[in-house]
Formats: sequence, C-alpha cells, structure tokens
Amino acid sequence: MGGTSESAQLATAIAQAKLACTISVTTVAATALYPAAPELQVVVRTFNFDQLLQFLQADRIVKILDASHPYAVEISQLAIAAARQLQIPYLRFERPVGSSPRYSCCPTISLDSLDALFTGDYLQNQRVLLTIGYKFLAQFAAWQNRATLFARILPSSAALEAALAAGFQSKRLFAIRPPVPLELERALWQHWQISLAVTKASGQPGGEDTKRTVAAELGVPLIVITRPRLLYPRQTSDLSTALEFCHQQA
Repeated sequence: MGGTSESAQLATAIAQAKLACTISVTTVAATALYPAAPELQVVVRTFNFDQLLQFLQADRIVKILDASHPYAVEISQLAIAAARQLQIPYLRFERPVGSSPRYSCCPTISLDSLDALFTGDYLQNQRVLLTIGYKFLAQFAAWQNRATLFARILPSSAALEAALAAGFQSKRLFAIRPPVPLELERALWQHWQISLAVTKASGQPGGEDTKRTVAAELGVPLIVITRPRLLYPRQTSDLSTALEFCHQQA
C-alpha cells in the first residue's frame, strides 16, 4: 500500500531485488511515482474491508507492507484488520518525524487535531500559510473572513478545485509537489508576509524540517498537527528492515 515517496523508494528497492510486489494507490497521478518494472504491479483503487480481503486473496498476497501516508489512518486500520483476518504478516513503514532546528528562536506548537487549532486563539487576524493537504482546506472556509489564508497545494486539478471551493483566492495559492527547496520556501513566506504557518508532522519527505528551519530563521510561529495515534502491530522507519521483511518467508 503506497502513494508516498517512501513507498516509491521501497518499490524501487523491491524491484531491484527481483521480488514480486503489488502496489495499491488511490489516484492515477500516484502511479507516476513508481518505476516501470516487471516485478511491480500498480493498481488504482480504494477499499472497504470486504473489498480489501477479496483483493488480497485474489492476488495471493502473502504479506502487507503498509507505506501509506502517515495521516491515512483508515487504510492502515483496514490493512491491520485484514492481515489479522488472513493471518499474514504486516509491517508499517513510516517516515521519521521531523525535528526542530537547534537555533530555533520561536517555539513550535504541537496540536493533536485541527479542532484544537480552531478552538485555540491561533488564527485570528494572522497571515496564515497552510501546508496541510488540500483535503483539509474545506474546514478553513469559515475562517476566510477572520484571517488572511494562504495555502500550498499539490499541482493537481483536484487540489485546485478543493482550494477554490473552500474560498481561497487564486493569488493566495501556490501549487508544487514537496519537498520544496529551502530557498523557495523562505522566499514564499517572505513574499506573502506570513505571520503563522500550519503544517502536519510529515517528516523529511514532506518538507517538515525545511518548514521548521524557515520558521526559525524568520521568527514565524509554526503549528504542527501531530500524526494520528495508531497502534501498529509492527513498525519501522528503516528501509533495510522493510526489505528484510519482504525477503522473509511468509
């Protein structure tokens, strides 16, 4: 299960090891992350529990390596339940959490949800940069008249449509696929005169460390929405451990 840069890295290593692998993604655009290799099969679809069970059985899947997005909790829950039902091994592979720069002059505020962000006195009258993913932007529609909101989104029609539907002006949107170079990140914050940034604990592949660095350099408070808490049966952020899991006999 993939759709992330980590799963693409894993898939490349798996293909080089000549191991057969089926990769599940939810969008056609995500298929471009993966190399063309005879060992790899990429399918585009979503699942409920019964559909996932049928898929795993039909494709004769013998183990699950879950490299889905850190915030895609639902599919991880389904994968854990399906692995338990079919009695096949499961491993969660997840990017490590970012860390604050040593020279940080502004505290990083960690919140466990967007609800905590909305109920706290954080956004009012601020020039806010949101780098939280376009699927969450609708929740900020009610704040368009209470703060000046900017968003960095993926370069896709779905992301643009979602942002515009949430009331974001086109001049307050920037479309690019992360990670973003430090110089560009800094320039964007300065151009928009950002006074507060909100991001998710996306790790290095999602550019979290870069955002922490820019926030420290510019003295801009950074709010980090922490990852959902999920008890994984087995978890690693080490690529070699994930590859060893693939090599092991089921």
